[in-house]
Amino acid sequence: MNRQQRNDLYDLQNRAFTEGTVEQMNDQWIFFDEETEEASMLEDFLQQEIEIFRMNRWKKGVLHEDGKIRIGNEVTMLRDHDRVRIKKHLIYSLERLLDGINDDAFIQFVTTLNSLHFSIFDCIYCYNHLSFLSDETRKDGVNFMVFDNQEMICNVQHHFCYYEKVNDRFEFTLNTGKRLVIEKLIS
Repeated sequence: MNRQQRNDLYDLQNRAFTEGTVEQMNDQWIFFDEETEEASMLEDFLQQEIEIFRMNRWKKGVLHEDGKIRIGNEVTMLRDHDRVRIKKHLIYSLERLLDGINDDAFIQFVTTLNSLHFSIFDCIYCYNHLSFLSDETRKDGVNFMVFDNQEMICNVQHHFCYYEKVNDRFEFTLNTGKRLVIEKLIS
């Protein structure tokens, strides 16, 4: 699985985007978050990926100054009350952790998390012990992640041992007491 395929899977996650509308006020573009109803300056998102809803579909581009969005080789101008969505960023330590695990473990982790009604974008805390072991021949330890989907909390412990064999075990515990363990062993 290459980087683009993983990015495509990220885009399919629930809550991967912050959605809302834009309005121009006093020569400045304001973004109104649909979920929280909070307003923020659109210029805070310059040079970031943004999608605009035009002709009944989302068009992906990069936000530039003065309400311009570069979509491929075209430049599109924002209009008042346009629906837009802004790609969220993963917590850095979680992003590094997901980059550091093999494809099978990655897919098992993400699909199991999704089956519990959580998204990787629900992560509110991640301790990535694996990132401290980059120079080690034998890598083993535990990573800790906490996810909050506004309805439940999920704690995930990722036990790993990368030496002669690759072993990834994920232990999911919900605040309801439900527990789930998945393990991937590669010889």
